[in-house]
Amino acid sequence: MSMDKDLKNKTLEELEQIVAELGQKEYTAKYIFSFIHSKDVNDIQQITPLSKEFRSRLIEDGFYVSQLKAVREAADPDGTIKYVFQLLRPGPGQVPDGNYIESVLLFDGRRRTLCVSTQAGCAMDCLFCATGKLKFRRNLTAAEIVDQVNAVASGKCEISNVVYMGMGEPLNNYEQVIRSLRILNHPAGKNFGLRHLTISTCGIAPAIERLADEDIHPRLAISLNAPADSIRTKLMPINARYPLDVLLKAVKGYQAKTRLRVTFEYVLIKGVNDTVLHARMLVKRLRSIKCNVNLIEYNPHGGCKFAGSGEEAIRRFAKVLEQGDVETTVRLRMGRQIKAACGQLGADWVNGLPRLLNPA
Repeated sequence: MSMDKDLKNKTLEELEQIVAELGQKEYTAKYIFSFIHSKDVNDIQQITPLSKEFRSRLIEDGFYVSQLKAVREAADPDGTIKYVFQLLRPGPGQVPDGNYIESVLLFDGRRRTLCVSTQAGCAMDCLFCATGKLKFRRNLTAAEIVDQVNAVASGKCEISNVVYMGMGEPLNNYEQVIRSLRILNHPAGKNFGLRHLTISTCGIAPAIERLADEDIHPRLAISLNAPADSIRTKLMPINARYPLDVLLKAVKGYQAKTRLRVTFEYVLIKGVNDTVLHARMLVKRLRSIKCNVNLIEYNPHGGCKFAGSGEEAIRRFAKVLEQGDVETTVRLRMGRQIKAACGQLGADWVNGLPRLLNPA
């Protein structure tokens, strides 16, 4: 049984095609879509506007509604909550496949931002990121991406923003990520506005160009972390394939087509990329791009010997950017104690599996 039979993995248009092929009216698809994505139903039998006969027909034909299994939840004193989900094999049996992902819920005033994963593990191997140490396991389906939102929202927490900044490189799982955007954005489902959906990438330039040509444009965030290729390639191996000139050309193209401001994320690492000179170089790099920069202090984890820059160095760096007319935000450190901060996802896993310190 493949994910092709997973109703949660379908856009409304695809569901309309399925119900038409099964001899049903087109509006039937909207019942299926809204019950799954608005009412968080995970059982075909609970989609009660469908006739009993049609529900039985769907099940007999092998259709099902997938559901992530939450195996753990941890809360940081600052309010951040981290969820561990067990991934399941495609099919109605819902058998675990040995993979896990983490999602993080962040609170900032009235904003409730859920950071979702798009892959189990990651192939990018950025030096400062714990997830890269797990290596790449597999891509998530759109249903598994969306279900992270469903699972947290069903806990009676209204999510205001979804950021694709969890485990994995979203643009290396392009088709499923775009499909999940369409599902989350649809008015019959969760109805997230596109300005409340953000994709973060380490810099897959051709995929950024492809995204610019889509009919759906989320906010775009680029994990930059260095103003020069010599530094960035050491920190982020992907830079050898798509160096800064190539990456920033793709970003400018995205901006020209979408008219959207772009965010650059910059992890400050002591003695590596955090001097006044680095800041001045960054101002020069970003001069022709309408953007804002998020400064993030490096978050420590066992697999890496880097140290964070410290408050004084961060303030100094931010001041240079602001004097260069670059809109700058210093991101608060959130979720460090539960290894939920930027770059820490998967940091407390043992032999590829999460330690179940406080099972859900």
